[in-house]
Amino acid sequence: MCYQKIIVLLISLSVLCISALNAQPLQTVPSVDLSRYSGKWYEIASYPQKFQQGCHCTTAEYTLSEKGYVIVENRCNRDSVRGKQSYIRGRAFVEKNSGNAKLKVQFFWPFRGKYWIIDLADDYGYAVVSHPGKQYLWILSRSPQMDEAVYSGIVSRLRQNGFDLSRIRRTVQQ
Repeated sequence: MCYQKIIVLLISLSVLCISALNAQPLQTVPSVDLSRYSGKWYEIASYPQKFQQGCHCTTAEYTLSEKGYVIVENRCNRDSVRGKQSYIRGRAFVEKNSGNAKLKVQFFWPFRGKYWIIDLADDYGYAVVSHPGKQYLWILSRSPQMDEAVYSGIVSRLRQNGFDLSRIRRTVQQ
């Protein structure tokens, strides 16, 4: 009986190791023009996070500061489209040698979260943001609604990059 458990354990570990070897490392876009990236973005879909629970009409606004960092302002309406607005302000700092595609966002000192831009339209009409461990995911657009063909293309690329599509939830926008 003990040998059977050891064999099952070894097989399980082998499967985990093979899966880890086959996991695709997350790539960012080669470069981001932060002045073009600045402005208002609408959340189209995301991996739901506890801090966004009950959010509708979620937006993010990015502004370049004179001090070299990006001011981040996130808003959403709580519990309904017309619910009370929730707001948080933070800062994002560019990681050196990342082409501005890797940032560290800070809402509460001293904690910083990784914000990687992994897909970006040539005209900056949409962006996809994640974390190197793929725990977070946001699909953003310059308008509250996104063309279904564009959305499908993004989701297809996410699938190719090993994202769990069952976790994506569309965001209610007005």
